[in-house]
Amino acid sequence: MGVASWDETGKVVMVILTVTMNPAYDMTYRVEHFERGRPHRVRSVDQRIGGRGINVTRVLNQLGRYARATGFSDHSFAAAAELEMPVDFVHALPWVRRTVVISESDDGTATALWEPGARVSDPHAVDQLRVRVRGLLADTSGMVIAGSLPGGVDVSVPAELARLAVAAGVPVVCDVDGPALELAAGVPGVVLMPNVEELERLTGRPATTIPEILAAADPLVASGVAAVVVTRGGAGMLALTADRAWSAALPTPLAGNPTGAGDAAAAAIIAGLAMSREPDWPALLVDAVAISAAAVVIPVAGEIDRGLRDTLTPTVRVTELEVVRARTA
Repeated sequence: MGVASWDETGKVVMVILTVTMNPAYDMTYRVEHFERGRPHRVRSVDQRIGGRGINVTRVLNQLGRYARATGFSDHSFAAAAELEMPVDFVHALPWVRRTVVISESDDGTATALWEPGARVSDPHAVDQLRVRVRGLLADTSGMVIAGSLPGGVDVSVPAELARLAVAAGVPVVCDVDGPALELAAGVPGVVLMPNVEELERLTGRPATTIPEILAAADPLVASGVAAVVVTRGGAGMLALTADRAWSAALPTPLAGNPTGAGDAAAAAIIAGLAMSREPDWPALLVDAVAISAAAVVIPVAGEIDRGLRDTLTPTVRVTELEVVRARTA
């Protein structure tokens, strides 16, 4: 397992590494009510560095976990990120994309526009990232690979980086989609964090109900995946390991901006996995549900309401599920 660092007082600092290969400048426009085809007066605008792994890093730091971000960027983005968090990017992008979220104040609805991002043209960029990650793993207690891939980066790269982490004894969460998720699912020991739609695309099976989710995720665990954590929006989360499964949810879902909820959940999961080789999955799910809900009420991704998280934690309901039902389906 990766080792921890120590600060100047001798206190152990658990270092968690996040990998964002397609970062973004996150733009949030707040309007009273959004309607297609008409002009709107924007009440306020927020711009910040973002991307899935960047958001995970920011939430981890809010939770008091030391996190470092790597991946691809341009020089300007890396400089902006360095003002906020420890970073070690490969400067391989000619420019960094934007994501735009239109947040409606009357009911909390959010509409997102995601740019595809620039193409990585440097043929050595992936090798540089691989070397960067391998070097950082010696001082890493957990790793998250999250988000989309820019053009020019093969879909096999997240799986390759995940294999490096597993080989180093470092727990790794993959929160990717499409062909990249399919290849990551072939890495023994990895933890996958798809949402329901991503799980359906991966397995080709329906995943609407809890029995359907178990039936879809079970072959992944049987093939060697350490765990599958399925995010279900307002319905909470489900975790399946080699021999047990649980669902967790709030009594009543919260309305708001769900854009960063999955990133907050990934932060909670990797924070727990980094602390123990034998994680307490019910406790992890409680924390992940409460933290993701505490992100929903914030208009911008990558932040949580820590007071709300503390309030919600005792209300999260965890139910152990019967795994056999999925395996005999």
